[in-house]
Amino acid sequence: MSSAALTDALPLAQALIQRPSVTPRDEGALDVLETALKSLGFVCERMRFEGGGDAIDNLYARLGTASPNFCFAGHTDVVPVGNGWTVEPFAGQVIDGNLYGRGAADMKGAIAAFVAGVARFLKDGKPKGSISLLITGDEEGDAVNGTVKMLERLAGRGETLDVCVVGEPTNPTKLGEMIKIGRRGSLTAKLTVHGTQGHSAYPHLSDNPIPRLMQMLTAITAKPLDEGTAHFQSSTLALTTIDVGNPATNVTPAAAHAGFNIRFNDLHTGASLGTWLRETFDAIAKDHYDLAIKISGESFLTPPGGLSDLVADAVKAVTGLTPELSTTGGTSDARFIKNACPVCEFGMVGVSMHKADEHCAVADLENLSAIYHKILARYFGAAA
Repeated sequence: MSSAALTDALPLAQALIQRPSVTPRDEGALDVLETALKSLGFVCERMRFEGGGDAIDNLYARLGTASPNFCFAGHTDVVPVGNGWTVEPFAGQVIDGNLYGRGAADMKGAIAAFVAGVARFLKDGKPKGSISLLITGDEEGDAVNGTVKMLERLAGRGETLDVCVVGEPTNPTKLGEMIKIGRRGSLTAKLTVHGTQGHSAYPHLSDNPIPRLMQMLTAITAKPLDEGTAHFQSSTLALTTIDVGNPATNVTPAAAHAGFNIRFNDLHTGASLGTWLRETFDAIAKDHYDLAIKISGESFLTPPGGLSDLVADAVKAVTGLTPELSTTGGTSDARFIKNACPVCEFGMVGVSMHKADEHCAVADLENLSAIYHKILARYFGAAA
C-alpha cells in the first residue's frame, strides 16, 4: 500500500480486521501496520514482553527524533467473536456504508484513521517535532505485557511522550459526541466467609456463614459510596456473584463466597477502599473471612484545557459538534499513559463494540481521519 493510498483509512482498516488478532494472538496485524508506517518514513520497533501473563507483541513507531513527541496510542488485539454474527467477523466487508468486523469500532478503525491522518498531514511536510504510535496487543487481556512495559522501556532510555491521544471508541451514538479526559478506577474483590458445616436441623451446633455474608454485603451496599465530583459520576459497587455451591438441602455450608466490582472516582484510591472494606467487614466477622483485592487502575483526570481543547476544536471543525468531556465507562490503557504525559481519548462510535456484527460507518472512518489530521496540524502549528 503506497503512502498516497494511506490517506484513505478504509483499505488499512479492512486489512487489519482480516487479521484475527484475538488476545493474545497477533496473527500478523502488527505486520500490516508496520508495513504501512514504514512507507510513511516511521522507524518501527517491535517490543515483545512476557512474564506474568501471555507473551505479547507490541509496536512502537516514531517519525522524527526532535521534541515535542505527539503520540497516538491504541491496540490491535480484539475480544473473541462470540455468537450471533450475520457476516464473517474477520472479512472486513462493507455493507450499506458500514465496515463490519471484529475490531472495526474497538479499535482497528481508529488505528487506520491514525495512519490516514498522519499521511494527510505529511503531504504538507514533516512535523517540527515527532509523531509516534504506541500500539499494544494486550489491551483486551491482562494488560501486563503491553502498554505499561512499553512505557517503562521508553522511560528507561530517556524517551518521552509530550501528549497522547488514545483511539478508544469514546462516542456513544454519534462521532463527535464525547472525549474522555479521565477514567474511574476499578477494584475487583473476592470475599470468602468461613463457618462450620452442620445439619440444618441443628443450627446451634454449626456456624452458618451465609447470614454473616449477607450482613457484610448489606453493609457495603446500603448507601452510595459518594455523590460524584466535578468531573466524575458517583462511584458504584456492583455485586457480580454470590456462591455457596451446596447441593444438599439439610446441610449448612462451611464457606460462602461473593464477588464485587467498585468503579471509583477521584474521592477514593484503591488503597482507601481496601481499608474501608476491611474495617467494615472486621466489625461484622473479624477473623472469619478472607478478602482478595485486585486494583486494575486508579482514577485519573487530565484537567480540561490544552489537550482537550485541541481535540475538541478539531472535532467541532469536522463534525460541527461540541464534544462532552467525560470520564464515564470502563478502564483503558490511558490509565498507564497518564503517568507519562497528558492524555485524552477520542475514537469511533462504541455502540457495537464487543458485540456481534461489530461495525463502524465508512463516513466515520473518513471523518475520524480528518479529525486526527486537524489535531496534528493544529498541534504542530502551535508548537512551531
